Amino acid sequence: MRRYIKLYYLFCKQNMKVMMEYRMDFFLGVMSVMLQQFAGIFFIKVVFDHIQQLNGWTFYEILFIYGIAATGRSIHHIFFDNLWTLGWQYIRPGKFDRLLIRPINPLFHFIADRLQQDGFGQLLIGLIVLGTAMPELGIAWGVTEILLLAVMILASGFIFVAVNLFFATLSFWMVDSLPIVWAVFNLSEFARYPLTIYKKGIQNVLTWIIPYGFTAFYPAAYFIEGSGFQQLALWTPAVALTCCAVSYWFWNRGLRAFTSTGS
Repeated sequence: MRRYIKLYYLFCKQNMKVMMEYRMDFFLGVMSVMLQQFAGIFFIKVVFDHIQQLNGWTFYEILFIYGIAATGRSIHHIFFDNLWTLGWQYIRPGKFDRLLIRPINPLFHFIADRLQQDGFGQLLIGLIVLGTAMPELGIAWGVTEILLLAVMILASGFIFVAVNLFFATLSFWMVDSLPIVWAVFNLSEFARYPLTIYKKGIQNVLTWIIPYGFTAFYPAAYFIEGSGFQQLALWTPAVALTCCAVSYWFWNRGLRAFTSTGS
């Protein structure tokens, strides 16, 4: 474990050096993601300029859900963004072969190969949104609550990672599963809002099949009095661990089925 921590530090250090070679690109990438996130928040504000509540949820409660989603997703965006590129950047051109002949775990190498600066903009917006919403919820924020929120956000991030890893692994059979990964990832947009505003079918899909509900709604609902989902929300860390275990198992199955493209 100590060896992998040191290796990851060296990978990150090298990636940061590369990013800082083009500082304007770095800051433009961060700012573009911040503007994109701001557009989503602005849309919520416009909606609540005309209504008091959305199916019983107030503006700051929905902002809290949105903040958890953005902060959790930033973990995936910063550290695991390379999952998007498995098929078209590694398997299709034959670059994945070089990861298999090196004396480290190929999944670790693949993930550590890239650090995505755009995610820092998403992280910053997520923290700003949380900092804006939290004082308005009528919750006494103590050390225990802050630590639990941090655990929920970390679990949220790894659910995003696990889902993307699972569907990216299909590239071992399909060569490039990016369209599927993109289609599934777009479902996470539903999780930025209370699941109770959707029909039961969508709620069940986002809870039990592709558990994006645990990336924002259920963690937020734990802290909101009267939400009715406190017990289910406590399963968020367990859901994250289960998703990661299933995705890693599926990755290893794909790795055994991998055949080089010969490029």
